[in-house]
Amino acid sequence: MSRQMNQLISIGFRKWCYNASGFNKYGLWRDDLLHENKDVEEALRRLPQEIVDQRNFRIIRAAQLDCNKRLLPEEQWTKYEEDVRYLKPYLDEVIKEREEKEAWEAS
Repeated sequence: MSRQMNQLISIGFRKWCYNASGFNKYGLWRDDLLHENKDVEEALRRLPQEIVDQRNFRIIRAAQLDCNKRLLPEEQWTKYEEDVRYLKPYLDEVIKEREEKEAWEAS
């Protein structure tokens, strides 16, 4: 199989898994679902307030929809292509800083 064909299958499988997970039907993004450990909490603290407000809105809306046993209309579902990893740069920075601190303290 060609490399291009493998990429198409891989992307298709990712989209299928993304849609099968179901969180997108509530309008959530992947980073909204991260388990909030110390690294994630620190990354959230560093986010601009506007992004935090948008995240909180999505989470509260999803909770209300779930309580009412409803989903968003299909045109409002988060699409794979529209999902933004807004927390990843901050989280990567926090993890790198923590690892550097641990290495410094260990030496």
